Amino acid sequence: MSGFTRDTKRYGDNLVYEALGSKWRRYHDTHCGCGLNWVTEHAEPAGFTVVRSGTGWVALTGPGLTEDVDESALTANALWEAVTGKPGAGWVEPLNIVDRSEAASSGRSTTGAAAAKRRERRPEAEPEPATDKQLKYLTTLVSKVGRERFDTAFNSVVQGTEIAPRGTDEKTGQALRRLTQPVARKLITTLVGP
Repeated sequence: MSGFTRDTKRYGDNLVYEALGSKWRRYHDTHCGCGLNWVTEHAEPAGFTVVRSGTGWVALTGPGLTEDVDESALTANALWEAVTGKPGAGWVEPLNIVDRSEAASSGRSTTGAAAAKRRERRPEAEPEPATDKQLKYLTTLVSKVGRERFDTAFNSVVQGTEIAPRGTDEKTGQALRRLTQPVARKLITTLVGP
């Protein structure tokens, strides 16, 4: 988004206007239509200076835009007139102040250690139980593949999870209701496969 910025790290103490390239190119093409580069052919000859640029944006300073202006009522009228050849509408834009001082960044962590601590503190999400559709489909599959194949597949997919293997006297429905959604999905894939 285009706008006025005061960023001590990027621009020192200068007030700059960060112009979004696609936005200002569209303005230029619509109102001027000369087909030339709006920065080099219109903004710079009008007295604006490119302070810094990047992919898709350019930071400008210049008379009427950032120099000799009232910071409580900033407008891009001077740039608009230079780029489009028409007078600006006088829309007042806010000033974005970026504080990159040591005091401001002391509360923020820039290392991965703090993020790792936050992940450790975050509780693990409880696994969702198998859905009714999964249970119904598994019941149908068990009747098709047989109890022995089901027991083997069940015990193999629950291995490494918190779900205990199937007990000898446990009914099929009881075993299925202990499954979580991901384990039920894995069991379905195992039983449907060759």
